Amino acid sequence: MTLFDVVFSGNDTVYGLTEGAIDAAIEKHGADKAIAFPDTAYSLPCYYAVTGTKVATLGQLKEALGVVKTLMTREQKLNDAFMSGIATALCAEFIEVLKYIDGAAPYEAPCYGHLADAVIRELGVPLVTGDIPGVAVILGAAPTAQEGVDLVKSYQSQGILVTLVGGIIDQCEELGYKTGANVRVIPLGKDVTSVIHVVSVAVRAALIFGNIQPGDAAGLMKYTMERVPAFVNAFAPLDPVIVACGAGAIALGFPVITNEDTFKVPKSLIVQPDVSKFNATSLEARDIKIKITNIDIPVAFASAFEGEIIRRGDMQVEFDGSRVDCCELVMTKDASEIEDHKITLVGPDIDEMPVGSKQSICYVVEVAGKSMQSDFEPVFERKFHSYLNCVEGMMHTGQRDMIRIRVSKETFEAGFRAKHIGEVLYAKVKSEFAAVVDKCQVTIYTDSAECTRVRHEVAMPLFDKRDERLNTLTDEGVDVYYSCIMCQAFSPSHVCVVTPERLGLCGAVSWLDAKATNELDPQGPCQVITKERPIDERIGEYEDVNEAVQKFSQGALEDVSLYSIIEKPMTSCGCFECICGIEPLSNGVCIANREYAGMTPIGMTFSELASMTGGGVQTPGFMGHGKHFIASKKFMKAEGGVARIVWMPKELKEQVAERLNATAKELYGIDNFCDMIADETIAEDPETLLAYLEEKGHPALTMEPMM
Repeated sequence: MTLFDVVFSGNDTVYGLTEGAIDAAIEKHGADKAIAFPDTAYSLPCYYAVTGTKVATLGQLKEALGVVKTLMTREQKLNDAFMSGIATALCAEFIEVLKYIDGAAPYEAPCYGHLADAVIRELGVPLVTGDIPGVAVILGAAPTAQEGVDLVKSYQSQGILVTLVGGIIDQCEELGYKTGANVRVIPLGKDVTSVIHVVSVAVRAALIFGNIQPGDAAGLMKYTMERVPAFVNAFAPLDPVIVACGAGAIALGFPVITNEDTFKVPKSLIVQPDVSKFNATSLEARDIKIKITNIDIPVAFASAFEGEIIRRGDMQVEFDGSRVDCCELVMTKDASEIEDHKITLVGPDIDEMPVGSKQSICYVVEVAGKSMQSDFEPVFERKFHSYLNCVEGMMHTGQRDMIRIRVSKETFEAGFRAKHIGEVLYAKVKSEFAAVVDKCQVTIYTDSAECTRVRHEVAMPLFDKRDERLNTLTDEGVDVYYSCIMCQAFSPSHVCVVTPERLGLCGAVSWLDAKATNELDPQGPCQVITKERPIDERIGEYEDVNEAVQKFSQGALEDVSLYSIIEKPMTSCGCFECICGIEPLSNGVCIANREYAGMTPIGMTFSELASMTGGGVQTPGFMGHGKHFIASKKFMKAEGGVARIVWMPKELKEQVAERLNATAKELYGIDNFCDMIADETIAEDPETLLAYLEEKGHPALTMEPMM
């Protein structure tokens, strides 16, 4: 048999299974039965992306299968094999969506099945920054469980997102290897059709970030090939169904590496008999470059460990700033005061602390450099959360003097001690901030009396001084803003304009962050934007800002405003923390955050709102933004500001309440403004929302009409 024969045979098998499954479902439920994957705005994402048609019922699914049949050409040409591969993938999606009828949850732990739109948006920033340099799809069972786990761990230790399908899931369970989205090793399912759930991630990335229009199959495949760094590892034996699925992966630009002596397609279907070389072969095939920082610690260091949870029973020791004195601090010093790479421990080491105990810790990172500025200190400190969470077996939360750190028993038994915290901080500060840091030394305090002294006499006065400085930073008080185009790796036309009072919509880039990034890398993603030629200060429009946006978007955008949701709003890439949208009946706006899965009074979920707002296009009436921006005095200033906020999820409201209440008090003299804002426990429809607002006397009801 030729490769074409194998692909076509696999495609025919899956098509037959799909047709039978759909017919059986129609017989049981009727053609009008609703079908959908949960928590996505894209119906059946792969079929919708390829054809531009949304499928909502079993009857429509049967019609869609007829469309898929037209892709099953049988010419002995490579493109025909690829299209049969796409047809196989779409059939797999049809089989999988049938599992979710009546809101069923067909997958049990450890398997995930379908991944929500919100998960893909969360992956946007780390994919853009390179913290996730690639996506591995591991299919089937390795020759031995140990070889399989070793392969998974090799990718995980490089920060690569790993998805598992089939026998490799059982092999990880057999050896007790931790999996889950929080450690970026995601078991999708044990049926080969569950591979569609990672294909769906790539496809939705194109729709969410790339402004690829549904139905533009050629544009879709170009986008996934160029911008989604995925690849497949398929263990022998390969049956025709797996080969057909592999053809679909190759059509999307994802090379397939296998240990089976089978057909070879240069750069696309690669035979590597040695499983231990799958990693190197895959990275080379996909041209993925791994950034290596040599850190002298006894455990792995990678972004894949950032979401790792250390349970109380698994922890060796905990440092808890809510119970005892703790803090993390960066201080700028003269070069003569610092000995580079000096790491000092003041107090007992981890092996001298009782197992499971709560302890104090303060670590002070002193830096020196000709270009170092005190404004960069909090930027460095915010990075510590990520640095320490990248340590295998370490969990870090909070910042400043409200940190909590847990070290696992496994990491302790591997030899991890307090000095290794210093090694991580030293290595990362010196590598990431080399442009401004010439020398760095770290002092780690675990002596409780010293921690009390450092926290109260050194750190807190400095934090207070910084807060005073930050509170005086306003858009009017600075001479320049900054661009941020990091997300153009996925969203080519998107440009954030970052100001002191409007951070990047991902929530991760403040004006000081952008300033520091520009100083560190003058040719990088954050460029200076002057604001010398105002056009309309009411909406925040400037000639020089428009010129910068035109330049950085390669002409895709002509003009933007900084303070309006209606007039020339800023674009959104897709990795925004929140979306704000106009709710006409209440004359206000509703805000939904990425974590909220329910309905909003606008009549759309977050995913549905996001599908209208991302991709680097301007959408009047909708705005992606960070959580921190909600309490800004510049939030929708052109339309009346925060007084327009009428609804947001309860959890989000609680997160922003203190700052939002303070802003409303200062601007409008309103006390406890958040009590006037409805949430999902009060209203999910406009009529109930309006009644609540009238009862509370919400200011939006008496403001000028928005539309």
